[in-house]
Amino acid sequence: MPLELDTFGITGLILVLAAAVAFIAHRLRQPLIIGFIVVGVIVGPTGFDWVHQAEALDLFAEIGIAILLFLVGLKLDVNLIRSVGPVALATGIGQIVVTAVAGFGIALLFGLDLVAAAVVGVAITFSSTIIVVKLLSDQRQLDELHGRVALGLLIVQDVVVIVVMIVLTSLGTGAAEGARLDVGAEALRILLGGGGLLVGIAVAMRWVLPWLLDRVATSAELLIVWSVAWAIGIAALTDVLGFSIEVGAFLAGFALASTRYREQVHASLIGLRDFLLLFFFIVLGAELDFAAIGAQVPLAIALSIFVLVGSPIIMIAIMSAMGYPARVGFLAGLAIAQISEFSLILIALTRDLSLVDDSVVGLVTLVALITIAGSSYLIPYAIPIADRLDPWLSRLQRRHLRPASVESAEQYDAIVFGNGRFGSQLIRELVADDCRVLLVEWDPFAEVAVTDAALDARVDVVFGDARSPEFPETLPLAHARFIISTVPDVDTNLVLAAALRRAGATCPIAVTVHTDNAAHAYRQALVDETISTVLHPFRDAADDALETLKRLEAARVTDDEA
Repeated sequence: MPLELDTFGITGLILVLAAAVAFIAHRLRQPLIIGFIVVGVIVGPTGFDWVHQAEALDLFAEIGIAILLFLVGLKLDVNLIRSVGPVALATGIGQIVVTAVAGFGIALLFGLDLVAAAVVGVAITFSSTIIVVKLLSDQRQLDELHGRVALGLLIVQDVVVIVVMIVLTSLGTGAAEGARLDVGAEALRILLGGGGLLVGIAVAMRWVLPWLLDRVATSAELLIVWSVAWAIGIAALTDVLGFSIEVGAFLAGFALASTRYREQVHASLIGLRDFLLLFFFIVLGAELDFAAIGAQVPLAIALSIFVLVGSPIIMIAIMSAMGYPARVGFLAGLAIAQISEFSLILIALTRDLSLVDDSVVGLVTLVALITIAGSSYLIPYAIPIADRLDPWLSRLQRRHLRPASVESAEQYDAIVFGNGRFGSQLIRELVADDCRVLLVEWDPFAEVAVTDAALDARVDVVFGDARSPEFPETLPLAHARFIISTVPDVDTNLVLAAALRRAGATCPIAVTVHTDNAAHAYRQALVDETISTVLHPFRDAADDALETLKRLEAARVTDDEA
């Protein structure tokens, strides 16, 4: 439907449509990515064919990708990479390898050629950090064990996808231009160009950027303008060197990741990133060739089922082998059961390098639509689904998840379930009060945190599942002065408290809540004295803060009167 409007008018009309479709997607509790791709289909050749009248869309899309990768690099400082640890590294690499190989096999079975099958296999391994963090945060599961594992795995995925992009753009540019590739000359070009770039970035990180940022950051507006200019400038430089804008934008962010201004820069550019990325998804939707996609629907459905169902199974296998409960593996796998915006960027890059055609781009985009929509419903109901599957998951559980055990003769003043933010601080306070503490964790590596805190002389760690009715019978309950569960889940605490009483616990049992509604759920257990008290750390912290403020105000008034 041709319109007599200039580029500005068409772009404005597309943005109005994007806002309307995004509102509908939000009301349907769908990620906005899906809505933007749908807008692309509407304004593309399949629909009104407006996108060809808005030349600026491609430029905005490229800038959006550059800002996205700049922010990814900004969050990956050296200390954070070190802190990911062996667990996230092992699960991340294991998940990527197994998923890529299985996806490659499925694609081959459906008739894709070797290169296309390999690209599709790699593309479906990456999960959406934006979607996972948003949905887990909404469910208050980011600090739970499966949430921490999923976040660590996503960090590993982000690093791997950047490496894949670097390799593709470094080795594929010559082939994409139809040139005969001289391996020696190309390797020398990569070595000299890439080495010079990395040396320049390292020098800037060490001697230039800290000094410059101290002066730029005196103005918030200047910091934003300078950060965007730095990101786009380095991206343009790497594009000239033949390494693509994605690589340059990531390196630009990584160069600032160890500075004290990274959080300020990140917070300032989040809105710009989200706005500009909508153009990438609109352009992607506009480029979908439905005639070519039609033949790919069976493969898209097969790959989507594999991502949605196979991801939890793969994570159960990997994490069980590492000594984690099958339930944790299932919940972490369900969290990452979708493909990400990076998958779409990667597949578009391979198309630009002439490794795949538009039909493969359409295939991966269709898988993204299905899996992102599916996971947006699965993650909120992950806990009830895991509860239903507990009998099956327990059969997959290793009988002895870790060698550590507690001798029945040992005596402890306090038994604490959970070593999260509240639990770890509570343990510190108990030790300071000269208590000997038994920490019960279902993270097999929880003792690392205790050792790092230099509390090992007064704290013992044992692995156990608070949801297991049989587990409390193995604990030394007779001499405990109190038992505290810092696990915020109501159902888990009710099962645990009842099991502790059956096992002979007579001391006070305290449970933790984060909301008033959860506190009300313990009413009958409090009446029956199964539970002795409810701890509300957020409310108590607010009360303490208010008392502190009142004391400060009273002291100020006294000083004024004096």
